[in-house]
Amino acid sequence: MVENVFTSRPELAGTHGMVATTHWLASATGMAVLEDGGNAFDAAVAAGFVLQVAEPHLNGPAGQVPAIFATAQERKPRVLCGQGVSPAAATPAHFRDLGLDLIPGSGLLAATVPGAWDAWLLLLRDYGTKSLRDVLKYAISYAWQGVPVVRRITETIDAVAELFTNHWPSSAELWLPGGEAPTPGSLHRNRTLARTWQRLLGQAEVHASREAQIDAARRAWSHGFVAEAIDEFSRKAFRDDSGRDHAGLLTGDDLASWEATYEDAVITDFGEWSLVKCGAWTQGPVLAQQLRLLEGFRDQLRYVDGRPDARTVHLATECAKLAFADREAWYGDTDVDLGMLLSWEYAEQRRALVGEEASAELRPGGPNPRLPAVLERTLGGQGGTGALGEPTVDAVGRTRGDTVHIDVVDAEGNMISATPSGGWLQSSPTIPELGFCLDSRAQMFWLEEGLPNSLAPRKRPRITLSPSMALRDGEPTLAFGTPGGDQQDQWQLCFWLAHTVGGLNLQEAIDAPAWHTTAFPSSFYPRAWQPKELVVESRLGEDTIRELSERGHDVVDAGPWALGRLSAVSRDHATGILKAAANPRGMQGYAVGR
Repeated sequence: MVENVFTSRPELAGTHGMVATTHWLASATGMAVLEDGGNAFDAAVAAGFVLQVAEPHLNGPAGQVPAIFATAQERKPRVLCGQGVSPAAATPAHFRDLGLDLIPGSGLLAATVPGAWDAWLLLLRDYGTKSLRDVLKYAISYAWQGVPVVRRITETIDAVAELFTNHWPSSAELWLPGGEAPTPGSLHRNRTLARTWQRLLGQAEVHASREAQIDAARRAWSHGFVAEAIDEFSRKAFRDDSGRDHAGLLTGDDLASWEATYEDAVITDFGEWSLVKCGAWTQGPVLAQQLRLLEGFRDQLRYVDGRPDARTVHLATECAKLAFADREAWYGDTDVDLGMLLSWEYAEQRRALVGEEASAELRPGGPNPRLPAVLERTLGGQGGTGALGEPTVDAVGRTRGDTVHIDVVDAEGNMISATPSGGWLQSSPTIPELGFCLDSRAQMFWLEEGLPNSLAPRKRPRITLSPSMALRDGEPTLAFGTPGGDQQDQWQLCFWLAHTVGGLNLQEAIDAPAWHTTAFPSSFYPRAWQPKELVVESRLGEDTIRELSERGHDVVDAGPWALGRLSAVSRDHATGILKAAANPRGMQGYAVGR
């Protein structure tokens, strides 16, 4: 439980920064960029592309990336929006005509405009220092030479092997060489993807300046051969988890009409700490809502020997239920009244609903809240497996991955937290000439009209991706996050409480026992939820688990080390000390610095 710690005082030569990600190759890549004179943003971009190769079951080139960042010059954090919008042809009426009341979680119908490429390149152009080749060369090399296959890649491919063989032949060709999934520890190559990246570089490097090259590579993606290949492929019909074959809706015009953007962050004050999140087009503000509710219980939150007591877990769980109920009623790519939802007065009203027993109700607040009618049907269902929805947490609480995460801080104080996702190998068929597949993020829309998160053309789905940053006395101090779909802002709550209430250091806070509830609708097909279920790590202790059961929670023991893939970096403004920590669960996360 020892943190990596380095000093970043400017007068000490040789200090570069800290990188913490969900895979050791990405962390090593980010550190190599820092040691080569790059800044935190160069390192994050390079690490992000490597993760598309190293964890292809968790993210891909046609996925998305929201990020929160602060620069050494401008200390107020900003948000990078790398979430693409729905196609122009995506309407509830289209899905009704297909006989669907939920958007499938796999296949081509659920695709949104790919956002990761444009977002990473926009960040590199505006805040990085390196050329596109300098940051992309690592990912190209790994795609060409091969990356070591982790066990979960093999398991994911095995779970969808029949689908690939019978319905997605291009995916079978890439991921089932010789008819079998690559074995753990073997090298898997994706040379088609490497060639795609090399072709993008070739079209970029006819220009002289760094910025012109980056912009040319963005155009080659959104207006050039990538968009053309996506347009043509989307017109074909493939099996999805509705059990039928459907063509997609995404067109080249959809790609050409969208670009990544910057926007203001949501900053919520909690005494000496301020939490920084993306807007309500993500679920990010739900973490601030949970903390605002828990402020009234501050004197009842306790950690003993690094573990929360039963009352702490109970209060956090009940506050999570209220906050996530508000997410379902109010969040979306629309005008969301976060001033009301994050106010102390509103939290006082909602806090009064927290009782001594586990609640089984989905209780949004605010004026005239409305929930999707389909939730009556999805209540009590089980989440999907294989290519069904997002593979986040199974019925007994085991995490199965869905996303990746990157945190970087450099010696000058540049800091970024990014949560790339989407376009994982099991989301839709591989596009043969590109070497990657489209995402399935549109499954997060509701098809019922009139809701904040209802499907509409050229709209962002309300995503679960939720990077975090924290200010201390107004200064960017901490960047953190985790994969995990709906669980992201619950596991981050566990980390936050362990660090700020329990007094644990970054690594101890990540290692501390975690928990989450499934008492609100999943954001992923088939949108299941279990009203009183509470999934815990057994290290909470038998007495704590027993007391939670006595309070009416349907407790699921996920095992000792099962929940979350958190990473974090920090920088102390007064001393210049840098710290980083990464998740031991799964033995893939890695924190490094010098």
